[in-house]
Amino acid sequence: MADAALDRLLVLLDLEKIEENIFRGLSPPERVQRVFGGQVLAQALVAATRTVETQRPCHSFHAYFLRPGDPNVPILYEVDRSRDGGSFSARRVVAIQHGAQIFILAASFQKVESGFEHQSQMPVVPDPESLEDDQQVLLRDPELRPEMRQWVARERPFETRSVLGRGPFEISGNRPARPPVDHVWLKTRGTLPDSANTHRALLAFVSDMSLLDTALLPHGKSIFSDVQVASLDHAMWFHRPFRADDWLLYVQDSPSASGARGFNRGAIYRRDGVLVASVAQEGLIRPR
Repeated sequence: MADAALDRLLVLLDLEKIEENIFRGLSPPERVQRVFGGQVLAQALVAATRTVETQRPCHSFHAYFLRPGDPNVPILYEVDRSRDGGSFSARRVVAIQHGAQIFILAASFQKVESGFEHQSQMPVVPDPESLEDDQQVLLRDPELRPEMRQWVARERPFETRSVLGRGPFEISGNRPARPPVDHVWLKTRGTLPDSANTHRALLAFVSDMSLLDTALLPHGKSIFSDVQVASLDHAMWFHRPFRADDWLLYVQDSPSASGARGFNRGAIYRRDGVLVASVAQEGLIRPR
């Protein structure tokens, strides 16, 4: 089934409560060396959300990746209920493995209010229906090694369609240099329940997939090139309602790279042009 990977991801986000304010999360049984950062982001957000009343959705979080996560052991999420005020609640989450902190997240929640409204405009881009699934484009690369082809072909919870295109050597080799801007349509491969908290967690998950790669575009490199890459921090703001199973446009750019770090920004729009979320991330991009 096309949405089997999505079902497995939803199971991973359904954390086990083992004590008050303490939750346990698992990783998928894949042959990887470290836990995907978007998974830790999403699970930590779920842990924090479960300690806040439902009338207060998350409007922002700020996180730091401290150590690589071990995919072979569970992750313990400890939530500190920092504050519950008249309008806002604050939570701090620490993710622990092998007795050490691997990740920290601070999240803020707010009761729904109305007020001033403005937003940036969504770029004019082709509709997602006119573009090809990135997975199929990458699989046409004749130089993909068998193990990499197997990795690309695996079932994925999200479908992505790149507006600016994926080159024939996106994974197998270096790519032509171009400006540090990327536009990607994305949505889940299947229908989701109506829980807005689930949609926010899934958007946090997918927001970490391609953002860091934007800083490598002007250097003709990718995350699969001779570069050491790792997410260092990640911040996200949720502005307006959305569904992760409807097409969303992820507009990404990288205004700066220096000191072996790349800084990246993202704006996520509904296809009707409404800005639903903003993202910022700095990552390690160290030449090997």
